[in-house]
Amino acid sequence: MQRKAYVPGVAACLAVLLAGCTGGSGDGATADDSNPGQPGVATEAAEPGRYRTLPEPCGAVGDKTLDTLLPGLAEIPDEVQREKAYKGEPTLAYDTDRKVGCRWKVDSADAANHLLVDFERVVSYDTSVSDDSQAEQLFTKRVADADLPEPVVPESGSPSGSGAATGSDSPSGTPSSGSPSATASGATPSGDASSDPSAGATPAELQPRLLDDLGDEGYLDDELNDSGSTAKQRTVTVAFRTSNVVVTIEYAEQSATLGVVPDSEEMQDMARKLASQLADSLGG
Repeated sequence: MQRKAYVPGVAACLAVLLAGCTGGSGDGATADDSNPGQPGVATEAAEPGRYRTLPEPCGAVGDKTLDTLLPGLAEIPDEVQREKAYKGEPTLAYDTDRKVGCRWKVDSADAANHLLVDFERVVSYDTSVSDDSQAEQLFTKRVADADLPEPVVPESGSPSGSGAATGSDSPSGTPSSGSPSATASGATPSGDASSDPSAGATPAELQPRLLDDLGDEGYLDDELNDSGSTAKQRTVTVAFRTSNVVVTIEYAEQSATLGVVPDSEEMQDMARKLASQLADSLGG
């Protein structure tokens, strides 16, 4: 009987079967396709954020600032209660290295005022994404969730707005005040800016908006709750990001008198001044 021809290649393959012999083309290619041509080169880890700790939130706001934001605080008759009110109440926190906050509340003869200050330190668990980038993504989502109205560009020229630079392709040259977003958060269209302040109208320059002079990025929201027959409550929120820390200020006032609307300009001004102080304290 004629023997089959001996094939050296088959024998060699059998000899190294346990070592992973393959039927490749023999061009030296490997099964590992990571970093082709650069074996052993590791991806450089993204830089950590600027901040590794957070400030003590109840000590972040000075007594003089609290006196301005919370009228009636200094007039609390009981000394123990007054001291407790100045100290504030820490918010519930499960990891004080990542998120801390403090709230204050005081009632006066004219209104009830509430202040919340919140600090959040953002940490990326993806070595290819820096803490700053992660914080920027988080803040972008916060801005989107706030649903700020589109900026209102003041008209120039004729009262009809013809020829005015409106920043839109609208043939009528009318600002975007007619869009649903222009009335978000209790704000009213710019055309109603001259209406009675007691009706809750918010002038265009006081509408919710982005802030370019606070930290790396910031925004302001202004919401008037006038539902039902209860006294009107205005809540001004100022938030900003400095590197990998996001700071949020929530300042609310509810008038003790029906029909009286808390002043938007005054509340925004005080909230922004506090935000600037906190940004300075962070060094950002």
